[in-house]
Amino acid sequence: MREGTERLWARRYAAMRVSQTSRGLMIGFAVVHGVYLLGLLPTIIAGQTQGDLPLYRLWAEQARLGYSPVVDFPWVYPAGAIVPIMGAIAAGPYNYQLCWFLLVVLANFVAILALTGGFKRRGGYVAAWYWLAVLFLLAPVSMLRLEAFSAPLAIAGLAVLLRRPAVAGALIAAATWIKVWPAAIAAAAVTVASTRLRIIFGGIAVSAVIALAVVAAGGGANLFSFATIQGDRSLQLEAPVATPWVWATVLGLPGAEIRQNYVLATREVAGPGAHLAGDIVGVLMIVAFVLIVALLWRARRLAVREGRLTPRLEQRLILGGSFALTAALIVFNKVGSPQYMMWLAPIVAVGLAVDRRAWARPAEWMAAVCFATTLVFPVLYLPLIDAHPIAAFVLLVRNVMVVGLFVWSVVALWRLGTEKAPARAMLAMTAPVAAIARG
Repeated sequence: MREGTERLWARRYAAMRVSQTSRGLMIGFAVVHGVYLLGLLPTIIAGQTQGDLPLYRLWAEQARLGYSPVVDFPWVYPAGAIVPIMGAIAAGPYNYQLCWFLLVVLANFVAILALTGGFKRRGGYVAAWYWLAVLFLLAPVSMLRLEAFSAPLAIAGLAVLLRRPAVAGALIAAATWIKVWPAAIAAAAVTVASTRLRIIFGGIAVSAVIALAVVAAGGGANLFSFATIQGDRSLQLEAPVATPWVWATVLGLPGAEIRQNYVLATREVAGPGAHLAGDIVGVLMIVAFVLIVALLWRARRLAVREGRLTPRLEQRLILGGSFALTAALIVFNKVGSPQYMMWLAPIVAVGLAVDRRAWARPAEWMAAVCFATTLVFPVLYLPLIDAHPIAAFVLLVRNVMVVGLFVWSVVALWRLGTEKAPARAMLAMTAPVAAIARG
């Protein structure tokens, strides 16, 4: 018995040693993406596409024929999103799925390099494994949406923020021009970082290139259409704010329903007060954003006054602020999609690379959120749109966890700005999560 236990521990120790090597990490990287490739192989061979890619391929084919998003018509995405969408059609429409997959593999490899400092920083290996776990837990969304590119760019930007602020600003701006959410990271960085001017310079440089390219192509009028084109949509089924109307439908209350929006190809909820709730959360999102930035500035000012604003504390504040701001974009949003979890997970991954102890508990919660998200879509999505109570309960649990993480991040920022905040106050960031878990 004792010999068996010793052999088990020896195997575990050997596996741990291997996981901390570049070879072990790359084996894990290959396995995760190899599983995806096997799952996509029938689609690739048939020249078909999955997820959001049928729409992306249609846009790419239209652009090749001279009718391009942003340039010729208002678009739901920022102009930079056209780059990966067009990049995947380089080998023709038939190979679109394959080319998209290869581009995503390259993007995730960049994220791994950023987290590990080119495989040189051992403290980043846990973060890199965590990112691979997130990609697996959020299957298939993590590989078939535009977040597959904006998330790795955000990771790279956060990872080099202290060492190369101008490069970080450029990377974060590039990610924002693919999907808007990295603007939350930019806001946190500009609020806290002593090198904010260089960050801003990098961001402006990339933004200017994209804007000038669009204007030169004749799409200046549609450059910011992504900000207004979805303004009239109702509460989406998976949004946290939609939860009361989901359960009203489950319970069969009068006027409540889950319905298809054929124009936007999504499911929405309807019922008494639903439209008003959508308007209210739009205002609350702005209010929450301003308040969180104020909390960040308050924490920074206190650290300056007490003479403890080190680059490491700046980095911790930026990560905490980025998470809180990004979580606010999800909690106070009438739109809710599974890929939104790809907004938070990159920040947690970089957090693990910077301070593993402080971010360990939030990382566990985030992993649970990712798993629950995949249960909601695609596993239980058909029962959910039929208002099945079990599917609705899983969605409820996921949304409660997301709100809990948002509360944790705000409480942590508040504590960092109090007079009693010690130099290691970031370790207290786990306390709100533990309190929620207890009850």
